[in-house]
Amino acid sequence: MTAKTQRMLLVALALGAVALAALLALSALKDQAAFFYAPSDVARRAPPLDRAVRLGGMVAAGSVRRAADGVTVHFTVTDGRATTPVTYAGIVPDLFREKSGVVAEGRFKPDGGFVATNLLAKHDERYMPPQVAGAMHETKTLAQ
Repeated sequence: MTAKTQRMLLVALALGAVALAALLALSALKDQAAFFYAPSDVARRAPPLDRAVRLGGMVAAGSVRRAADGVTVHFTVTDGRATTPVTYAGIVPDLFREKSGVVAEGRFKPDGGFVATNLLAKHDERYMPPQVAGAMHETKTLAQ
């Protein structure tokens, strides 16, 4: 075998190894990928029932109802064009409230509802952690 043939064989093996690693990484991530849906996407076409997805939007005003067990919460997510009912059993985040953004991770039910396994409350761009807000308040007080 000539040196040129050996180099070409080595390059071919290296490219094959990189392609195999990429395929393995993609197959591992396939199960972890969560697709994002808005309520209007759900209204437009039937959502998948067999995979974990994310549903995002605003918590509709007047829609939050807590069950008697104290853990289960029923609410509606809206994007201004459509709504989707959501059920979540667990402790809700501190920022979860009506008319605020939410991303629910879970699965769709055959009736069009959504069962969330995790809730992520979103805050607006004016949000400031309490520690920072307190420090700014102290700074303003000292400056006066």
